[in-house]
Amino acid sequence: MSRIGKQPITVPGGVDVNIDGSVVAIKGPKGSLQRTLHSAVTIGKDGSTLHVTVGDPQNNTHKALWGLSQRLVSNMVNGVTKGFEKQLELNGVGFRASLSGRALTLNVGFSHAVEFSLPLGIEAKVEKNVITLSGIDKELVGQTAASIRKIRKPEPYKGKGIRYVGEVVRKKAGKAAKAGAK
Repeated sequence: MSRIGKQPITVPGGVDVNIDGSVVAIKGPKGSLQRTLHSAVTIGKDGSTLHVTVGDPQNNTHKALWGLSQRLVSNMVNGVTKGFEKQLELNGVGFRASLSGRALTLNVGFSHAVEFSLPLGIEAKVEKNVITLSGIDKELVGQTAASIRKIRKPEPYKGKGIRYVGEVVRKKAGKAAKAGAK
């Protein structure tokens, strides 16, 4: 049995859930999301709770799909009620970001500015050296943050680059520090 999969999902007031076979559509105050679940997974509505079940709970593949599907639907409910947010931090001399419309312009040590167009459903704010991404789809928010971070990953010697707020970058000793230790 999947410990995560068997947990019920509480649907708060003001959230509409429509289940049509394997398609789940959730509409709330912040927007609406829709997802097609695997054919082995069934979802049932019982009042203000949702229950996710699978055909064969002893099958390892079905067990994994059970927990995955429960979390996906739970994230959809949380997204349309509260939303999700990721913060990125720019570290480096002269590193800065600016937002104009749906385009994020990053000056991160290259000879040119890097333009990043934000996908639909993602909102961004730039304050000093912190980029805040928000949206209702957790997967899209995380993927957008990872794509922006990939433009200039933090390097291990000085820690310059784009990193998540709170991320710890382990720094390496440089050549001069290693030579002096001998």
